[in-house]
Amino acid sequence: MQDINLVRNVAIFGHGKSGKTSLAEALLFTAGKTNRLGKIDDGSSIMDFDPEEINRKATINSSFNHYSWQKNSIYLIDTPGDDNFLNDAAFAAKIADNAIFVVEANQGLKSQTEKIADFVCNQHLPSLIVINKMDRERANFETTLAGIKNELPFKPAVIHLPIGSEDTYKGIIDVLRQKAFIFDGDKGMVKEAEIPEDMADDLALYRDNLMEQVAETDDELIEKFLEEGELTDEDLLSGLKKAVKSGEISLVTLAAATANTGTTLLLDLINDFMAAPCDCPAQVGTAPKTGDIIERQPTTDAPFSARVFKTMADPYAGHLSIIKIVSGTLSGDTFYNSTKDTNEKFSQLLIMEGKNQSPLDTAGPGMIVGIAKLKDTTTGDSLCAADAPIVFDELIPIEPSISYAVTTDNKKDEEKLHSSLTKMLEEDPTIKLSRNQQTRQTLISGVGQIHLEVIGDRIKRKFGVEMKLEAPKIPYKETIKSKARVQGKHKKQTGGHGQFADSWIELSPLPKGGGFEFEDKIVGGVIPKTYIPAVEKGVLEAMDKGIIAGYPVVDIKVSLVDGSFHAVDSSEMAFKISGAIAFRKGALEANPVLLEPIMAMTIMIPKEYVGDVIGDLNGRRGRVMGMDSEGKLEVVNAQTPMAEILRYAQDLTSITAGRGSFKSEFSHYEEVPANLAEKIIEQAKAAKE
Repeated sequence: MQDINLVRNVAIFGHGKSGKTSLAEALLFTAGKTNRLGKIDDGSSIMDFDPEEINRKATINSSFNHYSWQKNSIYLIDTPGDDNFLNDAAFAAKIADNAIFVVEANQGLKSQTEKIADFVCNQHLPSLIVINKMDRERANFETTLAGIKNELPFKPAVIHLPIGSEDTYKGIIDVLRQKAFIFDGDKGMVKEAEIPEDMADDLALYRDNLMEQVAETDDELIEKFLEEGELTDEDLLSGLKKAVKSGEISLVTLAAATANTGTTLLLDLINDFMAAPCDCPAQVGTAPKTGDIIERQPTTDAPFSARVFKTMADPYAGHLSIIKIVSGTLSGDTFYNSTKDTNEKFSQLLIMEGKNQSPLDTAGPGMIVGIAKLKDTTTGDSLCAADAPIVFDELIPIEPSISYAVTTDNKKDEEKLHSSLTKMLEEDPTIKLSRNQQTRQTLISGVGQIHLEVIGDRIKRKFGVEMKLEAPKIPYKETIKSKARVQGKHKKQTGGHGQFADSWIELSPLPKGGGFEFEDKIVGGVIPKTYIPAVEKGVLEAMDKGIIAGYPVVDIKVSLVDGSFHAVDSSEMAFKISGAIAFRKGALEANPVLLEPIMAMTIMIPKEYVGDVIGDLNGRRGRVMGMDSEGKLEVVNAQTPMAEILRYAQDLTSITAGRGSFKSEFSHYEEVPANLAEKIIEQAKAAKE
């Protein structure tokens, strides 16, 4: 097995279109793992291989590969940067040992950049910040660096300075080694050169800054620095390695990934400064039976443990579980799933190579491997040796923010669609499926519009069934606001056996959430006891069909107070019809109104958007219930009608330039304003006709 001192696992993060995948392709090509430089634009990427990714020219799923460089084995995770697919990035940040964070030199930071930077920094991952696209028009190193310093939670330390930019970008100056390197061809190579005279002062300035930053991370080094005014090369290098591996400093380097210039320098930085598994802190978990806190050291002689952080579903191959080995060695053919309390048998370990896999005999700490066709294991599960059980903390997916009703054109395909959606749930934990009993619609919830469209594309490709998305019906309800006393008489006595039932009922409103009450106030046997349940049944059926717009009636009390019967012609069916007639008649006299569901919303936004968001909520008939702060964000708590926020995810993105997010849940029902209720009632009647 590979010496774990020579193992690195590195997740590549950054906003969409920043060049993460192109950088991964360049690393694989320069290291000799691939024999051509994969390109996103022509669909030849090794890492973006799903048809949906090729069509959209964007990463949708985390993908995996590995390469060797100077005897080190590096396991790469290329993560998505689009808001719709950030869950994969969030999960990768939780299991990776190191991060490469990619920022564009020509476009600067975007809304997703801050979110993804928080994923990385919250985990204190050793990080390299790569300012990419240095060869593009409007590339500006200084402006991009200032953005990183001012807007992201990293503590950036520049280790490489650019020689030139845009079409004159031709090399870098190594601040640590005080050497210049010129790019040599398109295979990532460099050759040493003289430091340009006009950059000598820049080098001196950045080296002083680097020295000061490193000194501040260590008490002994700060003393030396203050006494002697500088650090030795040896102290600077060892202090820098320690500071990067502890997450206190993030190294800033440069790239032009699609041109593959100087990639060997980045390969060396990964080897020299990224943490090996044995450099990482112990992973904390709990004993499944006692709940006691226990640790797993990331060494080969510790008991085996691992985390499942992604599942791929395939109609032919079945499940492929992607796991990160936390401790010990995985070999043989069984392990214990401590989350599900079950033993799992497997046939083969697989090392991931884009869309392909290669068999593997054993895997140790830090390695990313795949296992096919596990019976009970799903994303987020903890795996371990049966005699040393441990459960790691749960991987909590990003909450969905948009819902649609899901249908298919062909009724025969409904069962197949449901089965396909169930398989997608296993692959993507951010999807939720629910059934609204009132509207009889199956609802699919996801992170965004594009997210759900991609799910539909994937279902069609993998399972051959079309998924249609429709705006969900609003589950309105109806109630009454006043009392009424009415008679419901059902009489049919023309020839033969007739029908007769006479019911008097009183209707009164119940408090909000009161549901339904039925009271039997019959005295003297004017209606026989055997017929009274039939009256209640008739009332309930009429309530379900609604009074004014066909929506269920709630929060109402019905008292059966009087009536009469016929010894021959009365029956349970007659009294059921009588009860329904009485209810419909009485409800129309009792000031019926329409109710709508109100959602409790928690909206997280930067301070500068608070006014715009509150103004927008007011336009949606929303009420702001309070304000709070959470880190850099303002939190607006509001109550808003469901009908007004069906497309709120897209609208909030537009208002806040993608920097806002929200959660919503059902709160209660309220009366619909009269002018809106009239329109809804008219629409309901038209639909019925």
